[in-house]
Amino acid sequence: MTSTRNFVLRDEKGNEHGVFTGKQPRQAALKVANRGKGTKSKPQKIMLRERGTKKIHVFLGWRDKVAAPKNKPDWMPDKINKPFVKKEKIIKLDKI
Repeated sequence: MTSTRNFVLRDEKGNEHGVFTGKQPRQAALKVANRGKGTKSKPQKIMLRERGTKKIHVFLGWRDKVAAPKNKPDWMPDKINKPFVKKEKIIKLDKI
């Protein structure tokens, strides 16, 4: 079993705010995309730095309203938000 890893959300200026966890960078990026304001026509740029490394994972993310699954619980609405991400690249930093 792989343990969870921590990823710090970065903005374009290099400021870091918010920690998202996941076993893979994509899992953390999906969490960011679900809270973000990106759309399919205008996706949000997501930059996640893995704690303890000098790697920044760059994704494009958005969310869409989709129909809930047929076996949904009673409390779930008919339309739900579903996040989507697409990996762009990995940037290696010289310094943290």
